[in-house]
Amino acid sequence: MNPTQEFFHSITRRHFFRRAGMGLGTAAAASLLGPATLLGDQNESDTAGGLPGLPHFTPTAKRAIFLFMAGGPSQMDMLDYKPQMDEFYDKDLPESIRQGQRLTTMTSGQSRFPIAPSKYKFQQYGESGAWVSELLPHTAKMVDDLAIIKTMQTEAINHDPAITYICTGHELPGRASLGSWLSYGLGTLNENLPAFVVMTASWTGRQEAQALYNRLWGSGFLPSKHQGVALRSQGDPVLFLSNPPGMAPTTRRRMLDSLARLNEATFDTWGDPETQARIAQYEMAFRMQTSVPELADIRDEPQHVLDMYGPDVNTPGTFAASCLLARRMAERDVRFVQIFHRGWDQHANVAGDLPKQCRDVDQPCWALIQDLKQRGLLDDTLVVWGGEFGRTIYCQGKLTKENYGRDHHPRCFPVWLAGGGIKPGIVHGETDDFSYNVTENPVHIHDLNATILHCLGIDHRRFSVRVQGLDVRLTGVEEQRPVKAILA
Repeated sequence: MNPTQEFFHSITRRHFFRRAGMGLGTAAAASLLGPATLLGDQNESDTAGGLPGLPHFTPTAKRAIFLFMAGGPSQMDMLDYKPQMDEFYDKDLPESIRQGQRLTTMTSGQSRFPIAPSKYKFQQYGESGAWVSELLPHTAKMVDDLAIIKTMQTEAINHDPAITYICTGHELPGRASLGSWLSYGLGTLNENLPAFVVMTASWTGRQEAQALYNRLWGSGFLPSKHQGVALRSQGDPVLFLSNPPGMAPTTRRRMLDSLARLNEATFDTWGDPETQARIAQYEMAFRMQTSVPELADIRDEPQHVLDMYGPDVNTPGTFAASCLLARRMAERDVRFVQIFHRGWDQHANVAGDLPKQCRDVDQPCWALIQDLKQRGLLDDTLVVWGGEFGRTIYCQGKLTKENYGRDHHPRCFPVWLAGGGIKPGIVHGETDDFSYNVTENPVHIHDLNATILHCLGIDHRRFSVRVQGLDVRLTGVEEQRPVKAILA
């Protein structure tokens, strides 16, 4: 992002709109009449904003939904069946399996690392023969819609660096998030809603969950207008969306027009692209006063659709309610939606907490995929499910046949994808008998992000931003590639 180029690019846009007679107030008023008024008749390739030359090639997905299970779901209790472990109950993890891999401080002081086989039953489902735990009966019904990757890998071993890594491509804070990259590169398909929306759902498992910081959906070094907008479950869906008492919409409009003129004068003087970002954010906030309440009002949803998502769908802030809103956003062409579901950090009491977490998400995930499919949206909507790492086969704390705990494990964990551009009904990769190491087809989290970008028409190697003298990419500097085996 070169400030000089941004300056002249902004001048060109501003002069064009002035010559076309589209003042800021006129544009805002037109947007309130509907997308067609503002953007004209659109086809699938029409966008507002974005970079010249993007997408690099024809995308298979127009939009994406990332269902993020924050805390590290236990793969051997859910999607990575390891029946051989029954014979190893309470035996120490062999050093030949651990191979000197580092441990967290939560278990590094243990005198031994006893194997804890999963207490849950598994069955094979679908044409792919995917093994799925009894904890995920709805996921089991849709394995033929999914590409399940069993062999995700990361270098991060603690929550905040690991979540930051997968969301921004770097373990240290300060980088732009995936949704911000997509907003910056591809622009928006709906001028009345943000290109990037985030929801943090409630959960019923272990309540002592890791914090989620808004930098996980921040724009980092990109213009601030590309940061994710958090949708809340109480009060205004977006903070300060409503006008304060006594302020009429016409008064707000006059105030924004006056403020825009002041900001334009500041931009003409200093040429800071962030000034234009500030103008764009004010205008978006004005348009959202109409579009967001309509989005969040689910009273027009048929009862059979609500039933599909399960009983929690009518409780604002639940994962089920968030998934339904994600589908409504997909209908309205929001570019990227990310739902964070916390509480997956089962260091103890797997038997008590993990079933609750799975009940929170299993039916809504299935409903989201089926709902998108029935509406013809799954073909061009990419859906991704996964966490920041997996769990250990050995027990943390007290081990019994009926309960156990598991520590963090970064060397192998599952992710599934569905929809736009993904080959359905396949299982990719394999792990060893202990679900500790990858034995076939490892997939790095950079490969996952490269795959997501690929489905949206972006070659990750050609998508970078100059920051402090470096060409920074979401997928880092090492050789990464999309996972071709799961691409349709």
